[in-house]
Amino acid sequence: MAEVIVALDLTSGLDAVRLLDRLPDVRWVKVGSILMTAEGPDLIRVLADRGLRVFLDLKWHDIPNTVAEAVGAARALGVAMATVHTLGGAAMMQAAAGAAGDHLAIVGVTVLTSHDAASYRRAVGRTGVDLAREVERLAAEAAECGLAGVVCAPGEIAPVRRRLGPDAAIVVPGIRGRSDAPGDQVRVATAAAAAEAGATHLVVGRPILLAADPAAAFRGFLEEARCIGS
Repeated sequence: MAEVIVALDLTSGLDAVRLLDRLPDVRWVKVGSILMTAEGPDLIRVLADRGLRVFLDLKWHDIPNTVAEAVGAARALGVAMATVHTLGGAAMMQAAAGAAGDHLAIVGVTVLTSHDAASYRRAVGRTGVDLAREVERLAAEAAECGLAGVVCAPGEIAPVRRRLGPDAAIVVPGIRGRSDAPGDQVRVATAAAAAEAGATHLVVGRPILLAADPAAAFRGFLEEARCIGS
């Protein structure tokens, strides 16, 4: 069974709240760069006051002290989970883990779902990169640095789960219905496939946000995610 996180990739806090009014069964929401830039921390407080668990997905990638201070600020806001980028290095990830405390889970972003092998090789300036092995390498380093888990694409869940063991959080974007277009995410899967492979949290944005009936779309993803292992 996996949790479904509704990605509030909207430009207005009012629009986000209106959407959530139509989704009474939601327990987790993602706030990313779009909405955090538009609305700031006040929106996090609004969401937390509604009893929602907030996944703050800002992919911090900075010097260790800056990231540690950002993590501390997120913890003070009541955020439940937040992201750092594993390419920020071991010292940065250790600083984030140390600042998180007991109630904030820090997960490390490995390779963005918008990358295919060719685009990732260009980004890192390396040839012969195998994405699955790269994700597994970065996931192992994140675990060694004390992070609660990682973010990876659906196709990498199984090797990451084997590497990190049963207790690590594996957060998976790129979740689509069988008939949904992938958009700019090139490594995607259904909720059922991701949950079966070992994901703990499934991030779903456009397939819910753009649906004619967002509540029905959310229920569909929830049923898929929870039919595994229940």
